[in-house]
Amino acid sequence: MQRVLVSDKLAPEGLQVLEEAASGGKLSFDSRPGMSAEELVESIGEYDALIVRSGTTVTAEVIGAASRLRAVGRAGIGVDNIDVKEATRRGIAVMNTPGGNNITTAEHAVSMMLSLARSIPQATASMRAGKWEKSKFTGSEIYNKTLGVIGIGNIGRLVAERARGLKMKVLAHDPFISEEKASELGVELVPLEQLLERSDFVTLHIPKTADTTDFIGAAELARMKKGARLVNCARGGIVNEAALADALRDGHLAGAALDVFDQEPPPADHPLLALDNVICTPHLGAATAEAQVNVAVAVAEQVVDFLLHDVTRNAVNVPSVSAEQVEVLRPYLNLGETLGSLQAQILEQAPTEVTIEYGGEVATVDCQPVTVSVLHGLLARLVDSSTVNYVNAREVARERGLKITESKTRETSGYVNQVKVRVKTAGHESEVAGAVFGREVVRLVKVNQFHLEAVPEGFILMLHNRDVPGVVGAIGTILGEANVNIAGLELGREAVGGIALSLVHVDDRVDEPVLERLRNLPEIVSAQLLEL
Repeated sequence: MQRVLVSDKLAPEGLQVLEEAASGGKLSFDSRPGMSAEELVESIGEYDALIVRSGTTVTAEVIGAASRLRAVGRAGIGVDNIDVKEATRRGIAVMNTPGGNNITTAEHAVSMMLSLARSIPQATASMRAGKWEKSKFTGSEIYNKTLGVIGIGNIGRLVAERARGLKMKVLAHDPFISEEKASELGVELVPLEQLLERSDFVTLHIPKTADTTDFIGAAELARMKKGARLVNCARGGIVNEAALADALRDGHLAGAALDVFDQEPPPADHPLLALDNVICTPHLGAATAEAQVNVAVAVAEQVVDFLLHDVTRNAVNVPSVSAEQVEVLRPYLNLGETLGSLQAQILEQAPTEVTIEYGGEVATVDCQPVTVSVLHGLLARLVDSSTVNYVNAREVARERGLKITESKTRETSGYVNQVKVRVKTAGHESEVAGAVFGREVVRLVKVNQFHLEAVPEGFILMLHNRDVPGVVGAIGTILGEANVNIAGLELGREAVGGIALSLVHVDDRVDEPVLERLRNLPEIVSAQLLEL
């Protein structure tokens, strides 16, 4: 008997799916919304699957207590309330429902833009206070205005489509979409600076990552048109809220509409809540009856299929392969994911072509799941990671205009089993390669022209430097002064006295000021922090 725990409130239609599955006698479920963290830890050991929304946090402690758990289903797109890394380590599938609330979220962003343009919430509040302030709430037409969409993923595209229907001109900024694809969508692809300078309205549709935290800060807000309006229905933290409050107070921006905050709920004394030219909602982007039904039904069906039919859909951390394939391919799946992620982190332009070459004994098996792992690792760094999974990675790549080529050869250059990933952009090509030793040992063996053998995991400083004496000592001094511990070091060079590649494994994330100190060393050509 497979047992399912539903720890958050799920739409009745989703529970109905579980009830129908339970009627077959092979599955049972308990719906216990509102469980405390302690209750969840105490109970989770009895269940094979867990279904959550945003109210439950699936921590490493919960996963550690889950002796039977095989799957966690998230009714929604975001999985930031789930410790996916720990779940993966324990072999637990984490599944989300990426398409269930796209339309709802896009419509909310458009609604916020329209409400902001016409001061509808403020005018409503004024009338309820017994006032008739018609002249105070003179608004702005959106017809023939310019909308800047930052992030043309699933939701950004829907917003752009609706804006074009309202006869707006749409600009888009997305470093990882081609000009051809932008043209198909009817948007003009521009650099971020141009988008900010030309747009009357700016709406954000990007994930929150280390790279996008405070993506719109004081400098970006200052670049925006005087009198422009900002909409954020994506993620809290991608807009610097203190800088936004300043730009609204001094009149540079006419208004802002926010559905998300860095801290949710925001404190009562939050400066943005005190401003008359701010409208806000309590993270309602996905809060429609239709969306809640969609994601509830989807997650229930996915969990049932996983438990009863061994079918994996919309998993964010495991490919859809049989148990027998996993045993053979596990190290290659991990290697492919890592090589894709590495390429994404060293790219400077949108990828146009991905070539994956399998060499040695691995060329004799079905490598399709490994290719999917490469694409997942690449795309999860370039687009909203919660919208890319092992089921749709190829489709997302196709939508982005990526050409994918796979090849196999029994011949290798020094390794029994090797995977190479080459990525082309408009003006550059890069190649990384990895090898599998024995059954489980994975190593990074090539980065462009540099050959080495490195453990591809954790935080790694990638440094290009001149091959002269004293470089390692200078690097160590700066890291030591910053209290950064070095865990390992690998070196590669193209020629004596030429350019060398140093991979420095560190125990913790290295802050930007430390990276800048490294870049200022005369021997250092470039310094970048990788996370693998």
